[in-house]
Amino acid sequence: MRQVVLDTETTGLETSEGHRVIEIGGVELLDRKLSGNNFHTYLNPQRDIEDGALEVHGISRDFLQDKPLFADMAEEFMSFVNGAELIIHNAQFDLGFLDMELSLLDECPGRMEDFVTILDTLDLARDLHPGQRNNLDALCKRYAIDNSSRSLHGALLDSEILAEVYLAMTGGQTDLGLSFVSVAAEEQVFQSSVNNERPPFKVILPSENELTLHQAKLADIEKKSGHCLWLQLESEKDQLI
Repeated sequence: MRQVVLDTETTGLETSEGHRVIEIGGVELLDRKLSGNNFHTYLNPQRDIEDGALEVHGISRDFLQDKPLFADMAEEFMSFVNGAELIIHNAQFDLGFLDMELSLLDECPGRMEDFVTILDTLDLARDLHPGQRNNLDALCKRYAIDNSSRSLHGALLDSEILAEVYLAMTGGQTDLGLSFVSVAAEEQVFQSSVNNERPPFKVILPSENELTLHQAKLADIEKKSGHCLWLQLESEKDQLI
């Protein structure tokens, strides 16, 4: 399975106001592992950058003066993403800008969704964590992913961070190269571990003080909620005895 984790930076928020893409970054995942095959380019938007956008990514118009136009990089970019599943955080924003850039080419090849499939990690995060903040920084904190180098937004850096977040949200890098282990071998390992002699587990019983504190906690739960399942189970157990 080939996936590309993608991010863009732009001159502003609205394509309807003529804003353009100024940076594209993408990292490739093959079978849920980073392949090291990345795409990254800065682009000359041939227009000013809004102050709000500049505060977010720190990319100035002067820096972009000698960078290629989107038209110069379009073929290379489309070749990189073609046929992949694109993983994007808030995909509607990035796809809107990329579709707009494609539409401005002398020969428009179509829309992004004609060449790729889309997975929006913002939608995924909202399903997993409803009612919580689900921007990239919040997800990094939630999944203990280091984003300390992210003082400003950058398309390639954000793509690399998003790749880690996506893998964490969807179960990590599940393929660890162990597929060659046969079922018979797994059973043999299991039987071996069962047959090993081990000392019995040590059972530590609660003290009288711990039992008293436990009962007080259950009573507090019963008082506040009107129902404590643990107390109900203990009562039913006493009735059976």
